[in-house]
Amino acid sequence: MQPLVQIEHLVKSYRRGGQIVPVLTDISLTIQPGDFTALMGPSGSGKSTLLNLIAGIDKPDSGVLRVAGLDIAGMGESELARWRATNIGFIFQFYNLMPVLTAFENVELPLLLTKLSRRERRERVELTLAMVNLADRMDHTPNELSGGQQQRVAIARAIVTDPTLIVADEPTGDLDRQSAGEVLALLNQLNRELGKTIIMVTHDANAAAQARSMVHLEKGELMAEPAVAG
Repeated sequence: MQPLVQIEHLVKSYRRGGQIVPVLTDISLTIQPGDFTALMGPSGSGKSTLLNLIAGIDKPDSGVLRVAGLDIAGMGESELARWRATNIGFIFQFYNLMPVLTAFENVELPLLLTKLSRRERRERVELTLAMVNLADRMDHTPNELSGGQQQRVAIARAIVTDPTLIVADEPTGDLDRQSAGEVLALLNQLNRELGKTIIMVTHDANAAAQARSMVHLEKGELMAEPAVAG
């Protein structure tokens, strides 16, 4: 089976003032289709940077980075933007919903970039909101929803395009324990029932325990190969 994500000797640094600060050092990692992988490590370890590289938001300094067999590190900006729109579903810690739009309109946003008709978009959005148990909240704006409901809207927006890969950056970091549990259960359902490949950055051991494998970063270095969880 071809890996969904293949990383070899990946290096990333940033320039701050006159200094070059290394963030990731010689990272090699393979993620198979259908995996649910947790990226763990202390603050500043490079977790979010690695996630952003995999998602095509940022580019590495050197190394191999392939997603679904494509060399995304070698893509131009416009090509990369088109690739992200159809292949990556993003889930953020603070939801990143448009406050003036309803849940329906927020979830529909990624579909406006597709060739789907208005009717096809409506059917897709309604089906996806039903999947995250928010069919009765589609006309509510974010300020009329709880934090957990807002994150479920964000998850619906991430999956409505049927992406190849879901990337989640601290998806439970702003939620209470009950809401966090509901979001993790939903991610688990997407992974196990729909076969979605998920990479989740988290500092929460309880959240990481929901994943099938775990990768630990420490000061920009990979500390262990993914170990399959129960």
